[in-house]
Amino acid sequence: MQGEICNEYKRRVLSIQSHVVSGYVGNKAAVFPLQLLGFDVDIINSVNFSNHTGYPNGWEGSVMDGGTLLKMVEGLERNGLLISDFPEGEETYCGNGGVGARIGRIGNILTGYIGSESFLHSVVTVVQKLKSLNPHCRYVCDPVLGDRGKFYVPQELVDIYKNEADVITPNQFEIEQLTGIDIKSIEDAKNACRILHNLGVSLVLITSIILPDTENEVSVDKSIVEEYGDGTKATPPRNSIGMFVSRRRTQQIDSNQSTQQKSFDGESEQHYCEEEQYVLYTPKLPGFFTGTGDVCAALCLGWTAELNEHIVDQDGLSLGTFLEKLAGTMHAIVQRTAQNAMNKQSRYPDESSGEEMSRKVSSFELKLIQSRDDILQPPRSFRAVKLQ
Repeated sequence: MQGEICNEYKRRVLSIQSHVVSGYVGNKAAVFPLQLLGFDVDIINSVNFSNHTGYPNGWEGSVMDGGTLLKMVEGLERNGLLISDFPEGEETYCGNGGVGARIGRIGNILTGYIGSESFLHSVVTVVQKLKSLNPHCRYVCDPVLGDRGKFYVPQELVDIYKNEADVITPNQFEIEQLTGIDIKSIEDAKNACRILHNLGVSLVLITSIILPDTENEVSVDKSIVEEYGDGTKATPPRNSIGMFVSRRRTQQIDSNQSTQQKSFDGESEQHYCEEEQYVLYTPKLPGFFTGTGDVCAALCLGWTAELNEHIVDQDGLSLGTFLEKLAGTMHAIVQRTAQNAMNKQSRYPDESSGEEMSRKVSSFELKLIQSRDDILQPPRSFRAVKLQ
């Protein structure tokens, strides 16, 4: 019984993101994959819009303010929906509670686009509250700041994002803003991740990296070594886009083991830090796809839920295989969407009216439901390489 209760919070997510009536961004993009992976998702819609904001004729809807968010969480708390009850007289299976203990029933928090500093401060308050109820609760943050050199949100949000997340999923532009490092090589990516690890982030997933080498000639980064034993070097393909993951784990020192090649965390002589990183390249696909970051963050949450404290989870999933699954599924979704857009646009008249432009934008809405099988059985189309 205790194990079931422990598992309940591990498989429950509070997702605070945007909502659209038509299309797949925000919660519309994140909830479906999480539910397929067996998670219960409590949903708070930070905005309710008719469609995403990339449509040429605008959108309609409402935006939640930070006070309303806090009121929503207060309502959950008043009705006992933030905690789980352990059976009377039984000790906790997880946590520090002891007999009759109560632990927060939410084990994961997921956030995406947040448009204002005040709302993000309210999100931070919610995160801190849920972590006080459940010290095992993970905050998975997609720090939506911008892309391609352009901010979508006030720049003041940058400093707030850096200090709360356990798992963070920035794109290249976003991690450059969060760390101040201009990423032009794999070594730059490693250093940027290290800055976030030093702030307390245990896992960093850079969802897209375009390096100078992958835009021009094929070259080999000498820091990349194959994971699979043959010792061959990894060569980024032409016209490719990279995904990069880095994890730091703090371990207690075993007095019977050598601590050579371990880096101490500076906080205690009884602990050391281990880092592991993988990189993977996929082909670029034509088009501009909205909502991919939301899907990616949700899948990251789902597939790393059992990796929090272990090198390999109960199903044998390592950090490298996680990245391969993620890349395979995301590429399949985007490829299916791109093919659908191509088929639809071939039937559209070559006009530039507002209606025709909206139809073209609509053709690039993610084919998420049609990709169900790719979420449940990820294609292993790409190979991750482990970094030294």
